[in-house]
Amino acid sequence: MKYTAFRSYRAVRWLATRLEEASSQPDRGDISITTVIIWVAAVTGALLIAGTIAVVISKYNGNLSGI
Repeated sequence: MKYTAFRSYRAVRWLATRLEEASSQPDRGDISITTVIIWVAAVTGALLIAGTIAVVISKYNGNLSGI
């Protein structure tokens, strides 16, 4: 139990240190939240399109095999 508590404390301490360092430094030009939103929307749209194509192909697979 002590080992788990020590690891948890160490992880929390590391995270707190990283957050403190990040807040004290000026903007490093990291990816903006807008870019992340655009990428998530693009990936979601691509997955929806691929899923729709897969559903249509599986639905009409029997009809397409006779062509």
